[in-house]
Amino acid sequence: MFCKHKENGYNEVLPGIRMRTTVYGNSTLMTEFVMMKGSNLPEHDHMHEQTGYLVSGLISLSIGDETFEVSAGDSWTIPGNVPHSARIIEDSVAIEVFSPRRDEYIQKM
Repeated sequence: MFCKHKENGYNEVLPGIRMRTTVYGNSTLMTEFVMMKGSNLPEHDHMHEQTGYLVSGLISLSIGDETFEVSAGDSWTIPGNVPHSARIIEDSVAIEVFSPRRDEYIQKM
């Protein structure tokens, strides 16, 4: 699958947090998250391993019992079934890959 960059196709998943599925295969799915300063991603967990890269901005990311200040260029991996949350300190953009693929995110393309 190949996907050209486009400016539309985002869905608001939480107040101040929009996502767009960019591309997916049999085992992985990649998303772009646009997050506004002051928004929050509440603590949650899921079966998917989640690997991310912060393109721009600044966030506070909690993974399990650890909290990290994440700035542009930093990356992370969250194992499946581990609680995690984020507080958005500056307007931010992140790219994240999920494995196995999150089929519910394909529906939001």
